[in-house]
Amino acid sequence: MKHNVDVVRIRENSIQLNGWVIGKTPQSQPSFKVEDQDRRLIAFQYVSTRRDDVSQIYYGQVYDRDFGFDIQFPYERGKDYYLVIQCDNRKTRIKYNETLIKKRSSVAHKRMQKIKDLMNMETVRVALDFWKENGLRALFVKSVHKIQGLDNDYDYGEWHALTKPGKEELARQRTEQWDDGPKFSIVIPLYQTPKRYLQKMLDSIVAQTYENWELCLADGSPDGQDVFGTVKKYMDADPRIRYEKLGKNEGISGNTNAAMAMASGDFIVLADHDDAMTEDALYECAKAIKAHPECQVIYSDEDKMDMDGGALFDPHFKPDFNPDLLTSVNYICHQFVVKKELVDKVGGLRKEFDGAQDYDFIFRCTEAAQGVWHIPKVLYHWRCHQDSTASNPKSKLYAFEAGARAIMEHYRRVGIEAKKVEKGVDYGIYHTTFKIMGNPKVSIIIPNKDHHQDLDLCMRAILTRGTYKNVEFVVVENNSVKKETFEYYEAVQKEFPQIRVVTWEKGFNFSAINNFGVEYATGEYLLFLNNDTELIAENFIEEMLGFCQRDDVGAVGARLLYQDDTIQHAGVVVGFGGIAGHTFIGLHKAENSYFHRAMCAQDYSAVTAACMMSKKTVFRQVGGFSEDLAVAFNDIDYCMKVRSLGKLVVYAPYALLYHYESKSRGLEDTPEKVARFNREVARFAKKWPDILRDGDPYYNPNLTLRKSNFALRDLKKEGIGKPYELDGAIRALMNE
Repeated sequence: MKHNVDVVRIRENSIQLNGWVIGKTPQSQPSFKVEDQDRRLIAFQYVSTRRDDVSQIYYGQVYDRDFGFDIQFPYERGKDYYLVIQCDNRKTRIKYNETLIKKRSSVAHKRMQKIKDLMNMETVRVALDFWKENGLRALFVKSVHKIQGLDNDYDYGEWHALTKPGKEELARQRTEQWDDGPKFSIVIPLYQTPKRYLQKMLDSIVAQTYENWELCLADGSPDGQDVFGTVKKYMDADPRIRYEKLGKNEGISGNTNAAMAMASGDFIVLADHDDAMTEDALYECAKAIKAHPECQVIYSDEDKMDMDGGALFDPHFKPDFNPDLLTSVNYICHQFVVKKELVDKVGGLRKEFDGAQDYDFIFRCTEAAQGVWHIPKVLYHWRCHQDSTASNPKSKLYAFEAGARAIMEHYRRVGIEAKKVEKGVDYGIYHTTFKIMGNPKVSIIIPNKDHHQDLDLCMRAILTRGTYKNVEFVVVENNSVKKETFEYYEAVQKEFPQIRVVTWEKGFNFSAINNFGVEYATGEYLLFLNNDTELIAENFIEEMLGFCQRDDVGAVGARLLYQDDTIQHAGVVVGFGGIAGHTFIGLHKAENSYFHRAMCAQDYSAVTAACMMSKKTVFRQVGGFSEDLAVAFNDIDYCMKVRSLGKLVVYAPYALLYHYESKSRGLEDTPEKVARFNREVARFAKKWPDILRDGDPYYNPNLTLRKSNFALRDLKKEGIGKPYELDGAIRALMNE
């Protein structure tokens, strides 16, 4: 017998236990008893729950059995209680009292429990597969990150409990007066809906703190399998609930459209029949509409809940509207709210995209919307079970094929020329290859001081292995002193006519050096590249150019790896480390990042100029690099200027290179260099105070600014939604 109690909750005068038990075979039947300290039997409530994860780990496949349990029993403070589990002639007694429960809630105990949870055959199997595919070094890096993750101060369930609105706030919301507040029509398609899940969703809607709503239920179930009997008691108690039996199944699109046709509200709210909304979901949407009346589309963060609804996990804290991320993955998903007049304009869900009908619908709505607003709060719980795409993407492979078609249709409507959309790092993650319009010249600007061997490796790889051929190199010689460097310049220009060396005769200033190099560039596109880089993806220029040629894009960055195949750059978040920093630093290229963000093309506030492409026209329009930022943050500042034009900065993950990092310039290791660095931090902060105050729109305020791995924000040190505080010395420099 193996068993585990995953969750222990004290609720007023009762204890609730969630866990699982297995025996020697899947057919083994456990039994349960609850005893007090005198071994007297205590009456308890028992509900069996699905635990397909346990079945998969210990039996190697999923059985149609309930291996989980939810047990609740009354208790008195100061007394001891025992859960007695028996299976296959083995018995165990687990003691519970208030002191033990508090101890088991401690950080140290949870860390040990997490370590224990890792010690199973599934972990061994996954580790062996990862080793075979990626090597021992990659397994070591991943293991280190797994162990470091055990030290997180919170698991999500605790974090959510500490951050969700309390009873007083919910009561205040219920009494708030609204002048002409919007009416929400919640539309839910039904088909052979499990009644217990539907009841949970209906209960969550009835409990809303904002009252101006209606619920439109369209049931395509066959006779005898409809849920009218379940819904009727809700309808009798609340006239805002409406139900229509369709008589036949029109599919998820047709059933949803039928529910939409019943709607009379100002905004449509899409929901699934087996999920749940938070009590403040509609209130937060109404508040957003009041503050931003121009917005016609609203979406929120979401999380997942287990089959019995007792545990929340896997929160998705999303960025503000990110059109390129949307073409990589349907990150918007739930909760999705759209103005009804916009729905009337773009049309409802389309049957030919069933499986990804919401993805196609979201594209059409966001394309036509006057404004899209993101609420950075979890307002929706997505029920996760084995047959849902929330848990097992392969179970609905057709959905992802429909998603690829939805993306191609989106490109066609907005006039973007794409060659193909294919599976990315996982099902539901997409990689687009764009058509290159014409054969534009790309001018590659590379500053160099002495490191001619690094420079040769960088340029020779592009010229001999790179697949894009219409390139020129402008090497900006920057105060080299070695004779071999100048001999190399002379030889390489004779070998490759595409290479030109120009000389910068002043002191080091990264911005000025690159601006100087651009004066000699004849290409339509500029690729700023460090001399200590080496291509991995032979088509990295095409990957970047595919984005950069779009009118709405002003700059494009690449994914850069250290020599050990860990991430050096995968986009920049303004606010990391106080000013700005790279995402996912140190993560191995084979590790999964937060919702696969490291492998998704997406918009960021900035990318690094160690490898950054921009149109020459855009470069001229923003005045090039700011020369008052000689060393630090000049590339971030450049991207901010690009964004101020209303253009996007895109991260292209399949443009992959090594970056051997700062061999040329050295570290900020003298008092003079540190003082200069601090002055440039202050200049950047003074130029762009809004984003430092309000937060990076492409990051989420619920995530930490102290790490680059998108972990939960540390409530003790950071609070919620507060910007990272600048060092006192930096603030003093800003005031000079």
